Order: sequence, then C-alpha cells, then structure tokens
Amino acid sequence: MLRTDRVWEIPKPLSIQKVSMSDGTVIYLRHHGDPSGPRMIMSHGNGLAIDLYYPFWSQFAEDCELIIYDLRNHGWNSVTSQRHHHVPSLVDDHDRIMTVIDDCFGEKPKIGVFHSISALAALLSPNHGSECAARVLFDPPVCRPNDYPEEFDKATRRYRESILQRVDRVKSIEEYVDFLQYIPTLGRTRPGVLDLFARTTLRKSSRKDGYELRCPREYEAQIINFARAYAVYVDLDQLNCPTKVIGADPTLPYSFLPTFDLEHIVSLDYDFLPDSTHLLQLEKPQECAALARKFLETHDCMNI
Repeated sequence: MLRTDRVWEIPKPLSIQKVSMSDGTVIYLRHHGDPSGPRMIMSHGNGLAIDLYYPFWSQFAEDCELIIYDLRNHGWNSVTSQRHHHVPSLVDDHDRIMTVIDDCFGEKPKIGVFHSISALAALLSPNHGSECAARVLFDPPVCRPNDYPEEFDKATRRYRESILQRVDRVKSIEEYVDFLQYIPTLGRTRPGVLDLFARTTLRKSSRKDGYELRCPREYEAQIINFARAYAVYVDLDQLNCPTKVIGADPTLPYSFLPTFDLEHIVSLDYDFLPDSTHLLQLEKPQECAALARKFLETHDCMNI
C-alpha cells in the first residue's frame, strides 16, 4: 500500500545564489524562511537531497532564516566529474560555502544543521566549527580509531554493493515510489515522504525516456568507500563551537551503517531518538526539530 496520502510541496525560494567551488563545480544556495530570524545553514546525506528534508526544515521556516544546499552532484546541482567526488571535496565545499554565505546574504551569525555525510564534512573541516555560533549534527558516521568495529567495515562494503545494484532509471515517478515502498530502510518514514523522495532524488533522463538518479549510484557508492576511511579522523575533542549530535537509536539494527553511541565522549552534547534509524529526520521530523531547537535555545542561538 503506497503511503502517499500527504503531498509535501516545497515552497519557492526567496532567492537563489550560484556559488562556484574550487574546481569550478557550481552549487546552488537557496534562501527560505524568515530573513529576520536566526540564520540556519542546512545540508543532507549521501545520495539524497536537501529538499527531501522539507518535513524537517519546514519546522523552522516561520521564525528562522534558512539557507539550504545540495552536496555536489546531488539535488539541484549538475553532475560533474566523478574524479572530484570524494570526502575531501565535500570538506572544501563546506568551507567555501560557509565563507561566501555572508557575501551572498549579508553578515550574520550562522547555525549549522547537517546530516550524515554533510555532518562528517563539517566535523572534518579544519575550522572545527569556528564559523558557527552552534551546530546540530544528525547521525554523523564517526567513531574513535580504537572503537572502529569490524561490522562497520562489513556494513559499508555491503551497502556499497547494494547501491551499485540499485535501480537508477525508471519510466515514471510513480514507478519509483512503488519501488521505494519495498525498501526496508524506508519503512519508518512519514506519510508522503516516499513521493517526496522520488521527486527530489530523480530528474528527467538525459535520454528523455523517463527519469534517472540525480546523484548517480556510482558516485554515491564512491562516497561510501571514502566514509569508511574518514570516519576515524574526526577529533571530537576539538570543537570550536557548541555542537550537539543527535543520533539514531543505537539499540536498533542499523539501516545503512552502524549507529555509534557517543555518550562516553564528555566534550560532546550527544542524544539519540528512540525507535529511529539513520533517516531520523524523515521519520521523526518534529521530534528532531524539537531537540535541535531546545539545544539552540540553551545556547541562546535562537535570538541572534
């Protein structure tokens, strides 16, 4: 049975800025929400799109200024060279975007809100968050070197292989929604999210014979290979702004990758959402927003 009883419609951005990365790749920054509110910068996980997170980021649209963007070779962005599609490029892109946002939209304190691979890129930045008043990171794939579990490596290999075997071309959006409903890892998503998933991660095929993935499956799989290596390079004891990590439920079987319980890292404000997986912002958007807002209010970031 298709869970399409709700249709999520993404509002038109207030403005759009094209920003060139160091290798010439163009990333589109979109401006939403209330320009007079606190500024939140948001991006997404591997193979996805920031518009897919609308059920989450819409929770802030009434009282916050939102600047959202897709990772390179995702979402609104054109597909460029696979040779530059790796974690170091994502880190460079993150730093470039955080630098130019004030030029594009005016100077203002920034709050970073990132999920999965975009959260990893933020944590790997040599700035360690100094450009932000605060950050909220959803389920970043990180662990200490001594805690690197064998199952993480096995899981990433399995996930990479499953990505490479995934359907990458369909005749219609409806066909892809029908396909998505049989994927166990999407079973906890909110009503209407599968339709939104299809509309935001597919584009009209260049061959004009249907639809294709906006982020090619080979690109998504390549990032998984890099994530295996970079998961241990994050120094969670070196954070230059208040940072909260909100993880998936560590007691549940993992969906894409194992979820790490980071409670033992005293320098980190860590919490998790019970009964949620790596896609927690698509499963419990209101709860995720409430946890993020509570943390930001504690650090007086919702009045800046």
